[in-house]
Amino acid sequence: MADYESLHRQCRTLESLFDTKLTSYSRLASTITKNQDDIEAGGSRERWKDVEGEVEDLLEKLRETNDELLALSNNPDTPPSQSMSRAIQRHSEVYQDYAKELRRTKTNVQHALDKVNLLSGVRNDIEAYKSSAADSLLAERGRIDSSHSMTDQILDQAYETRAEFSRQSMSLASINTRMTGVISTIPGINNLLSMIKSRRRRDSIILGILIGGCLLLLISYMSR
Repeated sequence: MADYESLHRQCRTLESLFDTKLTSYSRLASTITKNQDDIEAGGSRERWKDVEGEVEDLLEKLRETNDELLALSNNPDTPPSQSMSRAIQRHSEVYQDYAKELRRTKTNVQHALDKVNLLSGVRNDIEAYKSSAADSLLAERGRIDSSHSMTDQILDQAYETRAEFSRQSMSLASINTRMTGVISTIPGINNLLSMIKSRRRRDSIILGILIGGCLLLLISYMSR
């Protein structure tokens, strides 16, 4: 029965260690669920992974010990007593409960980590969107500033053109004034122009009369 006593003590030791580690593992899972940001920043991902590995190792050792106890109870050469059978059955039930609890806790941890990853992804997307929106606003502001600069240049050119037209208009008005002054300083120029025009009309009339007379003489000569 020494083998039974040794396995029985080993089971109780493993169960106690497993219960302690599972409690620590559950606390980490709760911490992850309540405060995702601190978990990521504080490196708790590595801590819970280490604790998870230790819990799984303890559960595996507990399973092996329970298998040895079960094999011992099925040995026909050394049949167990009623109290031993109840103890072996109890160890098996505790192992099953611990296995279920570990699976449930791992599921909760995985859900918490998925939530952390989802929130982290959403935050990254929001930051990326904010950055993109800021870049778009800066680019739009640059285009608006460029449009304002171009508008200012066009207005400056328009003002300069208007000023040039004004200068040219003033120059033409000055020339007209000077021409009027020159003409007014020569009082006989209008009379001279009138005389030239009258003489041209007179010469045209005389030339017409001469041509007419020549034609009459030519016609009279030809009719004889």
